[in-house]
Amino acid sequence: MAGFRTLDDIGDVAGKRVLVRVDLNVPVTDGKVTDATRIERVAPTIAELSSRGAKVILLAHFGRPKDGPAPEFSLQPIARATADVLGRPVGFASECIGDTAASAVAAMKDGDVLLLENTRFHKAEEKNEPAFTEKLAANGDIYVNDAFSAAHRAHASTEGLARLMPAFAGRTMQAELEALEKGLGNPVRPVVAIVGGAKVSSKIDLLMNLVKKVDALVIGGGMANTFLAARGTDVGKSLCEHDLAKTAKQIMIEAAEAGCAIILPVDGVVAKEFKAGAACQTVAIADVPVDAMILDVGEKTVQSVTDWIDRAATLVWNGPLGAFEIEPFDRATVAAARHAAARTREGKLVSVAGGGDTVAALNHAGVADDFTYVSTAGGAFLEWMEGKVLPGVDVLKR
Repeated sequence: MAGFRTLDDIGDVAGKRVLVRVDLNVPVTDGKVTDATRIERVAPTIAELSSRGAKVILLAHFGRPKDGPAPEFSLQPIARATADVLGRPVGFASECIGDTAASAVAAMKDGDVLLLENTRFHKAEEKNEPAFTEKLAANGDIYVNDAFSAAHRAHASTEGLARLMPAFAGRTMQAELEALEKGLGNPVRPVVAIVGGAKVSSKIDLLMNLVKKVDALVIGGGMANTFLAARGTDVGKSLCEHDLAKTAKQIMIEAAEAGCAIILPVDGVVAKEFKAGAACQTVAIADVPVDAMILDVGEKTVQSVTDWIDRAATLVWNGPLGAFEIEPFDRATVAAARHAAARTREGKLVSVAGGGDTVAALNHAGVADDFTYVSTAGGAFLEWMEGKVLPGVDVLKR
């Protein structure tokens, strides 16, 4: 990558202590990790450094401990899961700074992997306090950040350390940055964005940024209702932020000025109650009953969306088109996702998607592995799409 220092620039690491910030904030039930996806994502970086003879020291947070150390937020169970994924032992130290951490690091041999305890057991971590950062740095010679998902936080372990020692992006971070560069930084045009979800209020910055960068913006989910209402359409009892009509109008004005087409639903699947198997029908958007709610977009809208995907060279996706969690209101999201996946498999589309609901929707459609890149970074992915500077990324620039 031209813009960031990566493991390709790191040089000889044999015998060096490499502090690697990873995202191990995985779901744990009864002391066992139930989804190891995030561990699997960082495994290549850990394995590469270990194979090159580095002493790999992992830094991570887990949950949101409020008052210091708490057993339910310990990383110890995750050390065992990490060892299972790597297929090799992973040591564990019950502190991330001080004598306990230092002793564990001193006992390491070249190629060993060690996980230090939850960095957020110290309030100084989130405050990025210099004294705490220096204590973390005392255990390492080189810093590698492989946690893009935490890169929007200017914490000691995500930003502070990069200012105290040679700093590089790990392979997962590198893949994320390269994918986002293809998606919005320097994309092949035309670029189409699909943005869905419940509320406009949570994605104002995102929409404002996208209309200046993409050729067409498809708006779905509950937020589409706010735009429809702003244009004078009666959306019945649908989820709608009527108080944001002015904001929606401004976004549409800025889109027009930037030459970005706004694609809104022309038909919708409506029901009088939101539950699985609820009686529903497809109607034109102008004919939504006053006592019904729009829970998905209709077939004509899906056809419009897939037509735009066919025109696109690059697709950026954040948020479902409907209430995909409950059938039959998942149909539009599934259809559009499968169409995008097919275009990607054919080599005709670069497809980048991210956000919790988006990942769940693509998994539901069975196509997550067919997209060019699917980000699990959540908030960091969203802030990147909003055009914001991510402290943990910015500090890795050449």
